[in-house]
Amino acid sequence: MDGTLIGIVAFASVIGLLAIRVPIAFALAGVATLGSFVLFAFRTGDFTPWRAIRPTTSMVFSNSFDLIHSYDLSMIPLFVALGHIAYRADITTKIYYAARVWLARLPGGVAMASVVGCGGFSAITGSSIACASTMGRICSPEMLRMGYDKRLATASVAAGGTLGSLIPPSVLFIIYGIFTETSISALFLAGILPGLLSLAGFILVIAVWVWRDPAAAPIPEGTTTMRDRGRAALDAWPAVALFAVIVGGIYGGIFTATEAAAVCVTMAVLIGFAQRKLTFAALWEALRETAIQTASIFLIAAAAKIFVAFIALTGVAPDIVGAVTAAEFSPLVLLIAIAAIYLLLGMFLDPIGIMVLTLPLMIPLVETYGFDLIWFGVVVIKLLEIGLITPPVGLNVFVIANVVGKEVPLDRIFAGILRFLTVDVIVLILIMAFPIISLLIPGGL
Repeated sequence: MDGTLIGIVAFASVIGLLAIRVPIAFALAGVATLGSFVLFAFRTGDFTPWRAIRPTTSMVFSNSFDLIHSYDLSMIPLFVALGHIAYRADITTKIYYAARVWLARLPGGVAMASVVGCGGFSAITGSSIACASTMGRICSPEMLRMGYDKRLATASVAAGGTLGSLIPPSVLFIIYGIFTETSISALFLAGILPGLLSLAGFILVIAVWVWRDPAAAPIPEGTTTMRDRGRAALDAWPAVALFAVIVGGIYGGIFTATEAAAVCVTMAVLIGFAQRKLTFAALWEALRETAIQTASIFLIAAAAKIFVAFIALTGVAPDIVGAVTAAEFSPLVLLIAIAAIYLLLGMFLDPIGIMVLTLPLMIPLVETYGFDLIWFGVVVIKLLEIGLITPPVGLNVFVIANVVGKEVPLDRIFAGILRFLTVDVIVLILIMAFPIISLLIPGGL
């Protein structure tokens, strides 16, 4: 039986299962297992199912076992735990409060502080959805009470929450690095400048929005003194210290990404108890949520590894590479096509699902064209970041809608998101046109 045809049918089947809301892990593993069984059963030229059982089970169990025992994968529970512990120790929110004090008197200052707070939260947690959920509960209701435009009060946090995908540490970068066998430390460093560029773009959107419509962001009453600003900045030192350990430790060659995660988890626990912000009950709750979230990610990763092995058996990837090469597409046309695919999938699927579904086909293509995998990883993550706020299924938008309830209709949030999407697309074009933006910092490794 034609392996390429089976591979194409498998991809269509996975997309169909996801469309009817079958969990991504079950869709990938189920289709890969059944597809492998069919391939092995027809390998001898006739249908011999009894001969297919052993190689199919061997492929499924060996690939999932190898992935779960990967050393690099151990940083996922560490960074997830860091985010939960830092939140309960009141470390992550201090960045927002510091930015709030420093920027409050500027037009749109509270919205700008929300974006900065999201950036700071992202620099510790590594999860865009967690960032949007947590910061949304803090920032959006406050801006709505102050009389901010409902679109600005919600869209700024939804967009700011996407920074968790690019600013290290990022769970998406970890998964990309594992499946493409690229340096996760280099990927973390490559995301810094694009992440900061996105953050600056969001702040610019808010500034222009408020400049054109001053009523959209009333300036709060009261004054803040330099003493208040100094105290707020000083209170944010734990978050700054954790980020410095992650980035400085990796860039300076002191730590690997996994070691940096372990050191930061220890620091967060010690700081939380020393400042009396963290209790044993809160620590236990953080570890419990870490276990649940990690199990979910590991299940998806293991299923994706099985699916990747199955796709390798079908030979569909070399066939697609051969077809694209024969068509003599230019690198620009290929990049535009890849971006269109990711943006289209981003409208309907979650980021991890998109990545594990597409990488088996995309990586052979970009390697054939000689693209740098670190730079391409940043492009992919940026595309996934855009998908988090792209209608009709922008996950971050739905998270914020759930936070604010009926006070702000979903269509109003999406109406505000369009301005931030414009900046996101501009940043994406800059990253694609100038790879040095992504490769400058990791080039020092």
